[in-house]
Amino acid sequence: MRALLGVELPGYRTVDADAWLNDHGDVLSLHFFDLPPDLPAALDDGPALRHRLTHFTARAGGGLVEASVKPLDGLPALRQILKLPLPDRAGGQVFIGSFTVPRAGCSTVVKIQAAERGTTGAREAVVMAKLGPGRYFRPHPYAPEVQGGLPFHAADHARWDADFPDHPLTRVRRTLDTLAAAVTVAPGFAALPPFTGPAAPPG
Repeated sequence: MRALLGVELPGYRTVDADAWLNDHGDVLSLHFFDLPPDLPAALDDGPALRHRLTHFTARAGGGLVEASVKPLDGLPALRQILKLPLPDRAGGQVFIGSFTVPRAGCSTVVKIQAAERGTTGAREAVVMAKLGPGRYFRPHPYAPEVQGGLPFHAADHARWDADFPDHPLTRVRRTLDTLAAAVTVAPGFAALPPFTGPAAPPG
């Protein structure tokens, strides 16, 4: 099913069916999943949704930067940004931003992925020097008890994006903002029964 329309953005060229690439190497992609969404909570239960997503991302070795529920062409969507270590490298991260639009029996995801290249860690070093270690590292606001994965810290906050306009995290946020204004939900997808939360476990 073609669930989302208007995904192609200026500056991106088509590289595959439902995949686009820009000159930074950022990959924009569209996915449809013909099965009930695996989200860990209903979209209207924000605290539980963010808490469980934080733990899930940490167990996968990454870190949840932010998560919120935003409308995408009138339908509720999970907007999230996470970071993961670059595979097969001693340092560096890849940032992944996405909108997940769940319905009762399926979902669609539009995703932007941007990796650090060349010298890494400059954003983090500059922000830590300005704030000091005590203000730089913080408990995760969604799950202060979370262990493992990549640490939550001040440099990932949107307030620093203007100082680092070409950083991959800044580019991810900018692309998500553009998608929020550009994407149209296909009427047939919008008419499907809404997602109301994960299915109760059997028993």
